[in-house]
Order: sequence, then C-alpha cells, then structure tokens
Amino acid sequence: MRATTIHAPYDIQLSDVPDPKIDGPTDALVRVVASCICGSDLWPYRGENKIKPGSRIGHEFVGIVEEIGADVRTVKPGDFVIAPFVVSDGTCPHCRAGFQTACDNLVGYGSSRADGGQGEYVKLPYADGTLVATPELPDEAMIPSLLTLSDVMGTGWHAARSARVKAGDTVVVVGDGAVGLSGVLAAARMGAERVIALSRHESRQKLAVEFGATDIVSERGEEAREAVLELTGGVGADAVLECVGTGQSMETAFDVARPGATVGFVGVPHGVEVPIGKMFRRNVGLAGGMAPVRAYVPELMDAVLAGEINPGKVFDLDLPLAEVADGYKAMHERRAIKVMLRP
Repeated sequence: MRATTIHAPYDIQLSDVPDPKIDGPTDALVRVVASCICGSDLWPYRGENKIKPGSRIGHEFVGIVEEIGADVRTVKPGDFVIAPFVVSDGTCPHCRAGFQTACDNLVGYGSSRADGGQGEYVKLPYADGTLVATPELPDEAMIPSLLTLSDVMGTGWHAARSARVKAGDTVVVVGDGAVGLSGVLAAARMGAERVIALSRHESRQKLAVEFGATDIVSERGEEAREAVLELTGGVGADAVLECVGTGQSMETAFDVARPGATVGFVGVPHGVEVPIGKMFRRNVGLAGGMAPVRAYVPELMDAVLAGEINPGKVFDLDLPLAEVADGYKAMHERRAIKVMLRP
C-alpha cells in the first residue's frame, strides 16, 4: 500500500510500504476514506521536533473497517468509523474517567503498533477503546465534518470545556488555525454571548464569523491586549481558549483574561512558560492539555449528523494522497487552513 513518510525537514514522500495485517485480538484494519494534515504535523515537518527518517506520519482519519481481531466487539467489517488521534484501550482508570489521551497503554499512530494515518490503510490495536462507528454509512457531504472529530473539533471543544465556557460569557480565542476556529464554534455552541477571535487572515476571519465570532482582533501582543480590553470595557474575557502553543500566544491568553477567568489550553507547547505570579495575583486558572477527543466523539458526532454543526468547513484544500507533499507545503505557507487527503 501507499503511505506518507517523513525523511527530513520539508521532505514528505508517498512511499510503498508493506500491507498491514491483523496480528492481535483487539486489532482492526481500516481502509482510509479520508485523512488530513494536522498543525502539529508541521512541527516535525519544519524540523522543530525530532524526525526518524522514513517514519510514517498522520493521526487523523475516517474509514471503513475491513477486518477485526477475535476480541473486538464494538465495530465490525463494513462500519464507517472515526479514529481519534491516539489509540487508547478504553479500560484503564484514566480512559474510564474520560481522559483517553492519558491511557496507561497509549499507542501513537506511525509507531510499531499502529500505522500512520495518512495512508491507504491503518492497522491499530484496541479497536473497542478507540474507534467510534457511525449509525450508518454517512453521506459524502458529512465526511469532512466527521473527519474533524478525529482531532480538531474535539480539541477546540476541549479548550472551551477546560476554560469553563458557559452561557452569556465573553470568550477570547487565541489562534485562527483549524483548532482555534473549532474553538470559536465550540464556544458559540456552549452559549457564549460574545466570542472574540484573534486572527490576521481574511479567509480565517470570515470563517470565524461564520462559526459564531462576534468580534475580530487582528493585532498581536500588547496591541491585542489593548484591543480586547477596549472591546470589553477594560474587563477582559470570562474564558480564554489558547489554541497555538507558543510563548506569545500563552502570554496573550493571560493578558486578556479577567480576574477569575480560566485559560483553556490545547496548543502543543513549544517554548511556553506559565506566568504563575500573574495567575496567583489575578486568580486566573489554567486547564486543558492533550484533548481526550474520544470522550467527545459521540456527542459531537450526533451534532454533525443532525446538521447542527459543520466543522468540516475548516478544510479549504482537498488533495489526492499522491499530492500530500504539496498539502504540507500549503499549510506551512499558510495558504491553507487545513488539508484533507483522499486515497
């Protein structure tokens, strides 16, 4: 089969790799219908994370179950499934508490136990604890939104949940990538009265407004803080969603939070320092982390299938898998919000 591999910074290839086979009782083999490129895939692409040359990459996909191991009970061949971005067993204490990304037996895609998600097929263990089947085969139009549930929509939802967004709140979303835009959609769905999106890109601003943003702030740093304070009468936000993971984005998140607010952070941290003194003086909390999207899939899947949300609009470039290298380049150059790949 063909699968995406990374060989060095900026060197993404589509390679011929061995066909995966079921080799454990909890395994499932999934034929990928659609996968995508994540903002976190850009860290190794840019050389900011260590690379093992030739390793497979990708962790977001939906597809059709082709084969299952002897112990699998919750999915069957022919099911259309959503695959959360990590593999979890579903039975350890942390999974049972709803934090599957802290599973005692966590498995990453592109490892020795689970194939990378940007390929034609994926074999993974712990199918019962990981995969979620839709009630029936979805319409083609539903596939992009269902694909977002493997990561970005669930991650944006986790940011809003962690920030304790509630009806009537003023919420600031730091970051205008697919996760940040999903955070805008999540905050609006949770009843926020005002959603202020920090974005400098016109196409992303338009989508933020479509998703429920009431205000757009294009400034950064101190200017962004001043703009938010002006919009909120000097008060700041009741909840802040930090969806980038850089030092500047975290600093901005705390700068725009009012006393008593919570910053929900889901951006993968790179060079971030937590301002514990400011948190103490202003009673600003910090919560979040690697989103347990598996916990949110059932609720969000129902909303997608009912037509209540359409997070698939974050995909603004749809490419065949053969052009995956072009997809990475487009996201790196910010010519695309998020790229969907079709085998």
